[in-house]
Amino acid sequence: MLSKNVVITDEAAGKHVELPVIRGTEGEPTLDIKAVPSTLGYFTYDPGYAATASCTSEITFIDGNKGILRYRGYPIEQLAERSTFVEVAYLLLFGELPIEEQLNQFRDELTYHTMIHERLNHFISGFHYDAHPMAMMAGVVGSLAAFYHNRLDMENPEERVLSAKRMIAKMPTIAAACYRHHMGWPIAYPRNRLRFCERFLDMMFSVPSEQYMVSEVAARALDLLFILHADHEQNASTSTVRLVGSTGANPYACVAAGISALWGPAHGGANEAVLAMLDEIGSVGNVPHFIDRAKDKNDPFRLMGFGHRVYKNYDPRAAIIRQACYEVLDELGKDDPMMDLAMELERIALEDDFFVEKKLYPNVDFYSGIIYKALGIPVSMFTVMFAIARTVGWVSQWIEQSETPTKIGRPRQVYRGPQERKYKALHRRG
Repeated sequence: MLSKNVVITDEAAGKHVELPVIRGTEGEPTLDIKAVPSTLGYFTYDPGYAATASCTSEITFIDGNKGILRYRGYPIEQLAERSTFVEVAYLLLFGELPIEEQLNQFRDELTYHTMIHERLNHFISGFHYDAHPMAMMAGVVGSLAAFYHNRLDMENPEERVLSAKRMIAKMPTIAAACYRHHMGWPIAYPRNRLRFCERFLDMMFSVPSEQYMVSEVAARALDLLFILHADHEQNASTSTVRLVGSTGANPYACVAAGISALWGPAHGGANEAVLAMLDEIGSVGNVPHFIDRAKDKNDPFRLMGFGHRVYKNYDPRAAIIRQACYEVLDELGKDDPMMDLAMELERIALEDDFFVEKKLYPNVDFYSGIIYKALGIPVSMFTVMFAIARTVGWVSQWIEQSETPTKIGRPRQVYRGPQERKYKALHRRG
C-alpha cells in the first residue's frame, strides 16, 4: 500500500516535497505533481502523456492490461449486446441509463435537430468535388458556430446540453451531405420517421430515381459500431477537444478540432490502413511472407490493426466486432475474400511467439473496416463514421470539463535550442 503522501527529495538542494496520492474509484493510484515545480524547481517530462493524467472524469474507464472498457460503469460487452447507440449517447451525456420516457424524449429531441441550415448545404457545394470528406467535415462543423452565435452562452448548463444534442443530431446529416457532394449526388434530407442509423443510411444511399430500402442488418451493424466507438477515455482527439475547450472556445470549434485530430492515420484513419494492408498482402498464401516482414525490424512494413496504445490484452471491442463481421457478411450474403485473409492473418499472428510476447493482438480497427466495406461505405468515409460516433464522447467530455473549474491547458517543454546569442547585421553573417 502507498502511504498517504509520496515524498520526493532533492538531496543536493536540501529540499523535499510531499505529493498527495489521488485514488479514483478504479485504476492505478496517481501522484499529484502540481507542487513539484514551485517547491523543487523541476517539472516533469512525459512525451505523449503516457504517464500523465490531465483531468478527472466519470465517463469512461479503461484497464488496458485486463482488456476492460466501461461507459459510466457499464461493461462495453453488455451495452453492445443489449443497448442502442441513442441510449448509449444518453448514458454518456447524463450519467445514467434512461427510463423509457427519458429515452423517448431524448430520441425526439435528436430527431428535431437533424436538419442543417440550407446555407450549410451551399457551403458544402463550394468544396472541390474530390475533397476528402474529413476536410469538409472539419470545415462545416467549425462553421456551425456562425449559425448559432446568438445561442452560445457556455455558462448556461441548458445551452451546453442543447449544443451537445445539436452536434449528435446533425453530424450524420453533415457526413451524408459531404459524401453526396463527393459523389456528385443531390443532397438527401433526413427522414425523421426513421431511426438514427436507418436515417443516416437513407441519407447516404437513397437516390431520387428509385426507392431505397434500408437494410435492417446494415442498420444494426452500424448501431453496434457506433456504440463501440462512442468514447474511449482521453485519446488524442478527446484530449484535443478538452484542450481547446479549456480556452473557453465554443463546442463547435472544439469538435472541429477533434475531427482534425481524429483524421490522423495513427488515430481514426487506422481502419483505412488495415484495408490498404490487406490489399497489399493480396491472398491467404502471402500471409506468412508478410508476417516475416512485420517481424523484421529493418523492413518498414507493419501489421496495421494489431496492438493498441492502451490495451496490452485483447481489445474488448475487437472481440465483439469480430463476431459481428461474420454475422454481417453472412446475413448480407457476401463472401468476402478479404475476411478470409483477415482471419488467417489473425490466426497466425496470435500463434506466433513474436506477436504473443509483444501482446500485439487485433484491435477494433482490424475488423471495423471490413464491416464498413460490406455495408457499401467507401474507404474515404471510414474516419467520418468514426467521427459521427465519437461526437457523443467529445460533447460528453466537453460538458464534464465545462462543469469543472479548470485551468487553460498549457503543456511544458524541454528546450534544446541555442542559448542566447546576439543579432548580427546582414552584411556580417556568413
